Amino acid sequence: MKRFMDENFLLKTKTAQILYHEYAKDEMIYDYHCHLNPQQIAQNQSLGTITDAWLGGDHYKWRIMRANGVDEALVTGKESDPFDKFVAWADSLERAMGNPLYHWTHLELQRYFSITEPLNKRSAKAIYDEANRQLKESEALSVKGIMSRFKVYAVGTTDDPSDDLAWHKEIAAQPDFPSQVIPSFRPDKALNIEKEEFTAYIEHLAAAATMSIESASDVVTALVARLDFFISMGCRASDHALVSSVAIFKSEAEVNAIFAKRMEGEALSDEEVEAYKTFILTALARAYAKRDIAMQLHFASIRDNNGRMFAALGPDTGYDASHDLSLAAKLSAFFNNLSTSGEVPKTILYTLNPKDYYPLATLMGCYQDGRPGKMQLGSAWWFADHKDGMEEQMKILGNVGMLSRFVGMLTDSRSFLSYPRHEYFRRILCNIWGTWAEEGEVPYDLETLGGFVRDISFNNAKRYFEE
Repeated sequence: MKRFMDENFLLKTKTAQILYHEYAKDEMIYDYHCHLNPQQIAQNQSLGTITDAWLGGDHYKWRIMRANGVDEALVTGKESDPFDKFVAWADSLERAMGNPLYHWTHLELQRYFSITEPLNKRSAKAIYDEANRQLKESEALSVKGIMSRFKVYAVGTTDDPSDDLAWHKEIAAQPDFPSQVIPSFRPDKALNIEKEEFTAYIEHLAAAATMSIESASDVVTALVARLDFFISMGCRASDHALVSSVAIFKSEAEVNAIFAKRMEGEALSDEEVEAYKTFILTALARAYAKRDIAMQLHFASIRDNNGRMFAALGPDTGYDASHDLSLAAKLSAFFNNLSTSGEVPKTILYTLNPKDYYPLATLMGCYQDGRPGKMQLGSAWWFADHKDGMEEQMKILGNVGMLSRFVGMLTDSRSFLSYPRHEYFRRILCNIWGTWAEEGEVPYDLETLGGFVRDISFNNAKRYFEE
């Protein structure tokens, strides 16, 4: 019987163990997409208690606690005792074996706190006290300490175009900061013309761009101006959250009329909404291609499904789900339109529904040109971000594309305790290659296989975003 989560956790063959321990384990981390708060990074803020660090904003954990019947006051309540919350989480975690949170939590206990005892209701008090002691006393558990300890080369935060990036400036001015903190361009609010807050946001964007916005064409001008500012601050990627692909092409005059209609308070049809989004996203994609900025497209989430809880708690609180819309036809039309003028940017495609892996992985192959791995099938994301999901995503990419050029893992996290997810990914990655080698499906060539593993762990992302 194997020991629980030992040094060869998830590494089922000798070759997998060699690939992980000798090639992947010590590679730096390029966490190119996350939701860390730049202010907290700049100010090297304390993580507080282990309850704060784990449960302060983690809707992954909140969903599990609700599934275990925990009262909402112990899930998101501001007044509940931190230890009571922690015990509720510990009890929920013990019952969540099979969920990646079980592995992630114990990797975090091991790597940050050197705690190897499983967390459950019985061990909760001792683990709570020890973790809090270390958080209070250890400089290695500060934001800077964590980034240095885990060899974080760079993180890509998620930033609105109207942001002045003041905290990024402050981070860049710190000569001893151990990692690059790179803003990513997230213009969702400027695309979401159907949202109630759209008109107010346009005023906000206009102020940031120091211009008047009277048309959809002006929106593009303002966004590109802000993109250039972001690039001056080190930006290397954009990020878009889309329910589905968009491909209704209307003239500039028609889209300007749609924009004017919305700004006058009139309701838009679904076709008008999509036409506006197609116009803006197409213009941005061309700007990304011209400036060699990576375009990240996240598809297939259906958000804020519980209206009562959305009204009480707001977005990103655990009430989102995987969507089942069709992506391929419109995404093909979108890219084909860009391709006619040679303006397809380097692109990473993510989906929250694994049924989309084959359409996305095969479609992106139609637009590979000029650079290795220009078009990427993004890492298993959110509800697919588990052992089976990672294996499925990588094996499909290997089957219909080129796994060796994959840009690898990202945390997509709001937590500074999430870096062991890169270790989790690397163990799964090495197990895939090691199994193939031992079963004779690929040559037993450690130099080549180890090089692939190192590339996927770090080098590919560094080249993709920096060269």
